[in-house]
Amino acid sequence: MRKYLLASVLLIVIKSNALFAQKTSQGLKMKSIYGTEEKDLLDLLRFDRIDLYQIKFSGAELKGKTFVIKVKEFWGGRLKSEKTVIDTKDLAEAGRDRINDTTMQMKVFSKITPENKIKISFLFNGFSNTREYKALRTKDYSLRNLADESKLPINYGENFYFIAMILPYERKDGSKSWCEVGSNGKDIENWGKKFGVRHYLLFTMKFE
Repeated sequence: MRKYLLASVLLIVIKSNALFAQKTSQGLKMKSIYGTEEKDLLDLLRFDRIDLYQIKFSGAELKGKTFVIKVKEFWGGRLKSEKTVIDTKDLAEAGRDRINDTTMQMKVFSKITPENKIKISFLFNGFSNTREYKALRTKDYSLRNLADESKLPINYGENFYFIAMILPYERKDGSKSWCEVGSNGKDIENWGKKFGVRHYLLFTMKFE
């Protein structure tokens, strides 16, 4: 999967419409599609340098579960913060706290804003959540399907990594590799030390 790119816009073209699937022995499955099959919308996403993943979780035990999404933010190879992004238990009064089917779908959008911030939106059926994070002055950030690229397990009742916002590994010859970082396996919290990645966000999820 290694591919060295000189510009992040080329990465968007290569990733478009890619389909990924991650399975576990417990029957929980995660499938994701990068981009969209709608050409006009895909062109717009490319023009605005927006990453989009359409993610679907499925499993017999999914019905009735709540879930929590958290983010770990790393600067200079060190964990600087860990915060809750979404906890559906907070939506109990609106009746949206529990999954009412054996499938759950979400869309995740990300981009770098004109104010030089990472903007990430999680869209679900009936509600959404948008957060912004400080960023370095670069357009090289890329949203990745971490569970698939690093072949990470996803299980009920456990925190698992599922997406990440990363910078590439920059080689001495000027080439850049996002895949070498994203597919590095379980040691993802040490990307900064191993690859010299100055800043990245790791998103975890847990079904309870």
